[in-house]
Amino acid sequence: MKQLLFYFLFISVSTFSQINSINDSTSYYMDLANFNLKNNNYNLTLENLQIAIEKAELSKNIEAKADAYSLLGNVYLELKRYSDAIETFNKSISLYQTLEPTANMAYSFYNLGVCYIGKKEFSKAEKYFKDAEQIYNDLNIEGARDLIHLQKSKVYKAKNEYQLASSVLNSIIAKQDIDDTYKTKAEAYYILGIIELENSRANLAVNYLNRSVELAKKYDNLEVQSNAFKALSDCYDRLMDLTKSHSFLKEHLLIKDSILSINQKKVGAEGFMSFKETERLKTIEQLDRENKEQLRATKFSKLISLLSIALISILSLLSLSLYKNNIIRSQTNKLLQDKNTELQLAKEKAENASKARSEFLSTVSHELRTPLNAINGITHLLIEEKPKKSQLQYLTSLKFSGDYLLNFINDILEINRVESENIEIENINVNIKQLLQDLQNSFKDLASKNNNDFVLDIDENIPENLIGDPTKLSQIFINLINNALKFTKNGTVSVFAKIRPSGTENKDITRIFFDISDTGIGIPPENQEAVFESFSQGSVEINRKYGGTGLGLAIVKRLVSLLGGEIKLKSAVNVGSSFSFEIDFKIGQQTFVEVVKQYDSTVFIDKKVLVVEDNKINQMITKKMIENKEMICEIVDNGEEAISLVEKNNYDLVLMDVHLPGINGTTATEQIRTFDKSIPIIALTAISLNENREMLLSFGMNDVITKPFNPDNFYKVIAQQLS
Repeated sequence: MKQLLFYFLFISVSTFSQINSINDSTSYYMDLANFNLKNNNYNLTLENLQIAIEKAELSKNIEAKADAYSLLGNVYLELKRYSDAIETFNKSISLYQTLEPTANMAYSFYNLGVCYIGKKEFSKAEKYFKDAEQIYNDLNIEGARDLIHLQKSKVYKAKNEYQLASSVLNSIIAKQDIDDTYKTKAEAYYILGIIELENSRANLAVNYLNRSVELAKKYDNLEVQSNAFKALSDCYDRLMDLTKSHSFLKEHLLIKDSILSINQKKVGAEGFMSFKETERLKTIEQLDRENKEQLRATKFSKLISLLSIALISILSLLSLSLYKNNIIRSQTNKLLQDKNTELQLAKEKAENASKARSEFLSTVSHELRTPLNAINGITHLLIEEKPKKSQLQYLTSLKFSGDYLLNFINDILEINRVESENIEIENINVNIKQLLQDLQNSFKDLASKNNNDFVLDIDENIPENLIGDPTKLSQIFINLINNALKFTKNGTVSVFAKIRPSGTENKDITRIFFDISDTGIGIPPENQEAVFESFSQGSVEINRKYGGTGLGLAIVKRLVSLLGGEIKLKSAVNVGSSFSFEIDFKIGQQTFVEVVKQYDSTVFIDKKVLVVEDNKINQMITKKMIENKEMICEIVDNGEEAISLVEKNNYDLVLMDVHLPGINGTTATEQIRTFDKSIPIIALTAISLNENREMLLSFGMNDVITKPFNPDNFYKVIAQQLS
């Protein structure tokens, strides 16, 4: 409908109430045609245009006749009958060329170009666009240029001149939405997305296509919506995200079916063939009038024969059309059914693969953490027993390898967690200044190891008490700061935090801009998009030299997005890198003072601890760590015996393994709580803490310690419960 809406800018349309005051004139039937066209009544539109052309011929009004042919060409173009449209527009242009150049004449040239794009004759299309643009320039009509530029970009794309096409399209999307007079931005974003997809940049294509869908919905442009959804399905198919690919393909098919239904209602085969036959007969009648005196004797017989042939042809065509339509409808329905079945199978496979992945990671987590607890725990105990200097070197290396493996496992579990749809955002007190200062202190050793200056630049106007998610903020900063310090030697790492205008009138909201920059090795331009992908570090050489999982930046990108921001990267090789983002925080009502929890080692002395653990090595490690703090330790290997001992004895604390033979740790805890609600019970688990903490606490446990144990955290949690 875009061509028709554009046409209405240049053809003045009388209101419906004025029609009754106009008698047998060209403008009267043009007004009727436009009125029916706006109401999608194409049959009446065609009939009124035919009468308007006849009236213009009788009155010898060339301009009115040209206008009528131009509107008729628009109708053919809307129905995608390009050959009929080209013939009609040429008639219109031949009439306009006898008059002074007008916007209507330029528009006929423009539509000829659109027709030839539809026929994929791009050289001819380009010629007519140039003719239209020349007339618009001469008449100084600015607004029409966007439409011509949009069509030119299609020509450039068809010729594989992607850079030229992108340049033209970017000039269109750069305009404000309110300046998008002819609603060209939606289609411009779509073409840019197709160009990026053809250049194998599916991630960029998704951004353009999402914007295209957004504008197409706003403009109610079903055709662009349908095309964009199909392209998005292709993008996610290339990105191996079959669930989203299926979803967008389904949207495409629904809209395409809707468009087909609408087009079938516009003008039926019978109505169009009837009009074309009437148009042909009118031409014959015109020739007949010119030769009336000479052909009077034979006219009637020829006309009767012609009408008989026409009637037979119409009936034959109608029968053939109905037959073909039934075949096409049956084939289309079967194709849709097959496609829906195929998509349903693909969806089920994707869901099963996702479920298998989660189950696999959960199992691998438990199986890897259990022996890793033994490695890290025994190493910690040996180091505490003051080994020989030569042995200390080996034990330190073993501890480093165990910690590295633990971090690797944690990163894999974390990327699985943040990519899931179940992650929740906390809204609790957070002190940004204190958080960054604590991180600076924790990274002092790494900074000094690489001889780096670690600088904090924090805006003094940042409120002390903000409402946010300190855990996810810490994950973001830890990953970014760790990377900056790791990839920088003898340089500077800076963390910058500054208040920015929030873009809202709500005074309870503050926006903070964060920037983590370094003077390290930098990232080549061709690798800057890939570094945010899972298991990507830019190159194999980087991975071998600096280590790491390649998951940190993927986690950061997802977490920043969940907090309402967007991570941005600026980097140059051997100059350094800068990662920045902005996040909105709600300002708290009271000043927030963070209390650092400490413990006194005397709290451990002579405390009786029951350890419920079935793994012999873990029993030995846990018992040794408890006894090192002068606590009394008793061990059982099953939940049933643990319940009995707690009921008969007075323990100060229970360390309960979650996975036990017989009844598991959660069931044992529930039964203990039926007769003892005060004894502290701490869960021991090799499964991800962030994923299961709330579930474990719901069974009556007081806290959770994950395996492998971090000694400092192990003693800190126990001390808190004993206090």
